[in-house]
This record gives sequence, C-alpha cells and structure tokens, in this order.
Amino acid sequence: MSRLHLRQHHPDRQHRVVSVTPESAGWDYVGFDLYRLAAGDTAAADTGEREVCLVFVSGKARVAVAGEDLGMVGERMSPFDGKPWSVYVPAGSSFRLTAETACEIAACSSPGVAGSRPPRVIGPDSHGVMTRGKGNNVRYVTDIINETDAADSLLVVEVITPAGNASSYPPHKHDRDAFPEETRLEEVYYHRLNPSQGFGFQRIYTDDRTLDVSMTIEDGDVTLVPRGYHPCAALHGYDLYYLNVMAGPKRLWRFYNDPQHEWMLKA
Repeated sequence: MSRLHLRQHHPDRQHRVVSVTPESAGWDYVGFDLYRLAAGDTAAADTGEREVCLVFVSGKARVAVAGEDLGMVGERMSPFDGKPWSVYVPAGSSFRLTAETACEIAACSSPGVAGSRPPRVIGPDSHGVMTRGKGNNVRYVTDIINETDAADSLLVVEVITPAGNASSYPPHKHDRDAFPEETRLEEVYYHRLNPSQGFGFQRIYTDDRTLDVSMTIEDGDVTLVPRGYHPCAALHGYDLYYLNVMAGPKRLWRFYNDPQHEWMLKA
C-alpha cells in the first residue's frame, strides 16, 4: 500500500483508529486523528501548539473544552444523514469527549496560537450546502471552517459525491505558494462509502509524474495529498463521503486546474 494511503487500525488506548501527525506524514501542517467511541467511552487530549476542529462524523457526545462543559454535540448517526456538528478547540487548550452513543469523531488539527480565540460549537446550520459541478461531476459541499471563519491556519470541509460521479475534478492542485494564482495547502481525505462494502478510486499525480499513485479507497480509508492533482471517483451504486482537512502557509484555498483537463469547464 502507498504511504499516502492509510487504513484504520485497532483502537489505541485513546480510542484512535487513525492518527496522522506532520511527522508521520512527512509534511509541516496537517494532523488528523479519528476517534471511535462506544457509548460511555471517554477520550481526552491537550492541543498544545495546535488548533483542533472536532468533526462529529457520526454519533453524539458530551464535550468539555479546558474544563468548560459545552453540552451534548452531534445528531446524525451516519455522515450520509445530514449536516455535521463540530467543535473548534483553540491551541493551548484541551478537550474531553464522553460518548452518549457510538461515535466517530475526527480531530482535524494544524498550527495555532494559544489564546487567539475562544472555543465554539459549530452547528449544522453554520454553512449551507453548495452544489458544485454538473452532470456526473456534481457533488455537494459543506464548509465547516472556511477561510472567512475564525481560525489560525485550519480549513475543514465535507463533500458528498453521488454514486457514479467524479469529485475533486477536473483534477486540481494547491502545492505552490504563488498567491493569488495558487496557495500551498497540505490535505487529508477521510473517505466513507454508502453502502459500506463499496469502493472508489483516487489518483494523486504531478505534472512530471515523479508522483503518480492510484488507490482503491474503501470505507474508512484515509489518503494524504502532500502535492499534486488529486481527483477521486465514486462507482455506480455507492455514494462517497469525504472529510477534507487543509492547512499551509496561508489560510486561503486557491487551486490550479490540470491544463490538460480544464477544457471540460468550458464545455
């Protein structure tokens, strides 16, 4: 398996089934932990020098940040069943999760400044659902933390790609610090399939093909995009969900389309 393709492991002592750090990924900014909790389980962590967005992929849990009870968070029992609840946790703080139901909670992180802003609950109505593309390139996008929201370096978004459709397509990249044409952002994809036995595909490649990896993505897989174009596809019969985490030197998402495929935007 490619080093850019991760599968879930047995839960560790902190109930994490995936853990990506900048050191393990070989990059500078993005971290990603996936907690799988049974009802009654607890998980806790300090944020240190990183800000964290806790995305409730599924389930409900009581959340405390720096000892302050933020109440019960979460509603949907599947990422395909409604919009997300999330919690922003600043750098220099801590969080504690106590599961009310079975939960899957993603801790998306990037460098932060301690004391720069307070914690907050991000409700499902914080952002609307955007439709992007047309035909079998349609997908449905929900921002969780976008570049206009309060954060230090973190960008977080969910996407639902209907069965048979392409996504992150036409192929685009964001690996050069060349604003306003393009910004350098590392990216994590967390994939889910509905029904869960399905699979899809993702390719990560550069213009010179020094990086060119194609992966079969299954339910629960994580892919890392350090650079290059990174389209993915949902096969007939299986909807594809993914959670994107991005961060880089500028908290701006400016991408560059592969010139060989940009023609279809004008078709």
